Amino acid sequence: MIKQQIQELSKGLYNEVVANRRHLHSHPELSFAEVETSAFVAKKLDELGIGWERMADNGLVALIKGEKPSDQVIALRADMDALPITEVNDVPYKSQNEGVMHACGHDVHTSSLLGTAKILTQLKNEFGGTVKLIFQPAEERLPGGASLMIAEGVLENPKPQAVLGQHVMPLIDAGKFGFRSGQYMASTDELYVTVRGKGGHGAQPHNNIDPVLITAHILVALQQIVSRMSAPINPTVLSFGKVIANGATNVIPDEVKLEGTFRALDENWRDEAHIKMKKMAEGIAESMGGSCEFNIMRGYPFLINEPKLTAAVRQHAEDYLGKENVEDLDIWMAAEDFAYYSQVADACFYRMGTRNESRGITSAVHTPTFDIEETALEQSIGLMAYLAVKQLGN
Repeated sequence: MIKQQIQELSKGLYNEVVANRRHLHSHPELSFAEVETSAFVAKKLDELGIGWERMADNGLVALIKGEKPSDQVIALRADMDALPITEVNDVPYKSQNEGVMHACGHDVHTSSLLGTAKILTQLKNEFGGTVKLIFQPAEERLPGGASLMIAEGVLENPKPQAVLGQHVMPLIDAGKFGFRSGQYMASTDELYVTVRGKGGHGAQPHNNIDPVLITAHILVALQQIVSRMSAPINPTVLSFGKVIANGATNVIPDEVKLEGTFRALDENWRDEAHIKMKKMAEGIAESMGGSCEFNIMRGYPFLINEPKLTAAVRQHAEDYLGKENVEDLDIWMAAEDFAYYSQVADACFYRMGTRNESRGITSAVHTPTFDIEETALEQSIGLMAYLAVKQLGN
């Protein structure tokens, strides 16, 4: 059976995939700068005899065609970029690029897809249809490599019937995988706000227009967007993580700068909330004698897993892994540029568990201590290969 063949190949490729992951982990590159990473992937594809094309500068797209007759196409996506974080793990494969780290598992995603590609090339006589491999740059920075690759036609010629992506999840034990149908991850927008008043001596507030006080009123009032203007069943997040008022103990500044994030799971509400936030902040500032410049940098849309596809993929995962190793996922208010694929094609974005408490591998993504339980790589490459073959109708 195809399942047993894939499982045997996955076991045999495990050490190679670990080596690839460790190489990538020790040589991370930031978004839009994945030059060596892209070259490494291209070399590995060349070794497998898989033709590829370059897209969005450092992105790669490649095709594996099964030898049985079929016009079905499925796309598998992996992101390649790292984060501006200094790694503190004491491991042989620690980042060699100071201040840059694969703290979100993109080294895992890329090495996994390379492993899946090798499995599929060895099974071409066992399936029909085409597997499109998408090695994507710049997931971590706007406008997102997914949007650029889509604009350049990554989902055309041939057009896939479905797009699958997997992502590490340190909350789930290694060997287990998580799925959620429908809305899964949030849209994300960056907020840049400047509140202006009239600075002066802190002992003479009546002679000033205090932007710090205006800002305090704006910060409190804006939370009504979440608590009173959004339906309770409509998840929404509004957070400000940066507030700069360059005054002193006795100096009221002329302006205050704020930076924050707005996240939602509904595009219509997202647009409505943008208008409400801007109007509210500007109105409060004006009513207190100041002014407010409220800029919104629109980010990724929300991510939706197409229900029929996700149900089928989950069933295949249970067949491959065993039902006990497949879990339900909750809504996750983080954002992912895989959402762009989900907005224009049937898509399923699932999670691979990477946690191992006995070894202390529990750190969250985007932290300097993030790492994975590497035994998960055997299941990750096999499962993705199995999903591709099954979704192609073989």
